[in-house]
Amino acid sequence: MEALTNLISAINGVVWGVPMLVMILGVGLFLTFGLKLMPILKLGTGFKLLWTGRIPEKEENVKGEISPFNALMTSLSATIGTGNIAGVATAIFLGGPGALFWMWCTALVGMATKYAEAVCAVKFRETDANGNHVGGPMYYIKNGLSSKWSWLATAFAIFGSIAGFGIGNTVQSNSVASAIESTFGVSPMISGLVMMVLVGLVLMGGIKRIADVAGKLVPLMAAFYITAGLVVLMINAAEVPAAVALIFESAFNPVAAQGGFAGAAVWAAIRFGVARGVFSNEAGLGSAPIAHAAAQTKNPVAQGLVAMLGTFIDTLVVCSITGLAIVVSGEWTSGATGAALTSAAFASALPGIGNYLVAIALSIFAFTTILGWSFYSEKCVQYLLGVKAVVPFRVLWILAVPIGATSSLEFIWLLADTLNAMMAIPNLIALMLLSPVVFKLTKEYFSNQQKGDEQTGES
Repeated sequence: MEALTNLISAINGVVWGVPMLVMILGVGLFLTFGLKLMPILKLGTGFKLLWTGRIPEKEENVKGEISPFNALMTSLSATIGTGNIAGVATAIFLGGPGALFWMWCTALVGMATKYAEAVCAVKFRETDANGNHVGGPMYYIKNGLSSKWSWLATAFAIFGSIAGFGIGNTVQSNSVASAIESTFGVSPMISGLVMMVLVGLVLMGGIKRIADVAGKLVPLMAAFYITAGLVVLMINAAEVPAAVALIFESAFNPVAAQGGFAGAAVWAAIRFGVARGVFSNEAGLGSAPIAHAAAQTKNPVAQGLVAMLGTFIDTLVVCSITGLAIVVSGEWTSGATGAALTSAAFASALPGIGNYLVAIALSIFAFTTILGWSFYSEKCVQYLLGVKAVVPFRVLWILAVPIGATSSLEFIWLLADTLNAMMAIPNLIALMLLSPVVFKLTKEYFSNQQKGDEQTGES
């Protein structure tokens, strides 16, 4: 077991090392400039489409199972999780306040990556034996590239199906159980069994029920956490300008050891900022397009514009709230890390209730991540084994929840984190090869829009 752990640790160091971070940022930059900064410039258009996409379209040529709004909420249910609370805190603990700056940079280029993923997912999706639309990296590799690349689709599906049980299930249920035990004194077994029942009730209804729950729960939980975070920032309003200055300064200069903080080089800020940013918003990993492929839309670009909001909301809004709260409170020098650091930051501004707010937010975030990732891993398993494997997979997924809640997960976390990064490799290769298709569809969409606006003006 020790030899296996050492082997996976070595692989983890490679897949989350310099080449991977350069690849993720490089593909994001290539797509951002290839799209002529469109994801940033058309952010308002994305929010407009999100608002109108709350209600499914009834036209005959509109295909899909869930509304564009619920497709985004499903992908957000998977991305807004422990990474937004524990992940941001860990990045700051290891890389200093400057890590937050590099998380922002990752998100800005990640919007183009997420946009391209969703465009390809809708463009190359299929209909399965049950009549449901399925898509994602394995399908846009299979249907968008030549047969010589089919092994990449299989590799992605294998990595995604296994990684989900770690990063999207047991690690999440363990985070919930730990948070509830330390804050409310509830046994991990009880937490695990309650989560198992709740997950089971949702999962057996398939994507429509997952999307329905996500469409209601995600906006509520995000609003709850953002509001609590803004209250913390308002209480520490006088410290905000200095905190922002420290974040920018630390992004380019080493941070000296102080208090319980061990000090960090600039490389640490970049490495942990980018890695935790990707871990949180999943831009480039290829998970979110699996949800967007089920959206009721007649245009891949329209869904891409909605999809890119996931990265914006996850990192530039939710992660920023967490990071700023940690820096303005001064708790980042305390020596605490993970969820405990975020909890300490909230408790310093809101004594008596701050730690409870973080525990509740973490529990809801992690629970919805279990739901969102169940769909991702299910579709990976379905790609490999067919629709007959769906029900057995769901049973295994539900049973894994209490196991994760009551187990020591160091090895599982390491394995899942490694496979999570390995999912990105076939996906990023496919996005580069399919980028001409993305650029062409985008140009046509906005050209047609402009013509429509001109005709409306003339009439």
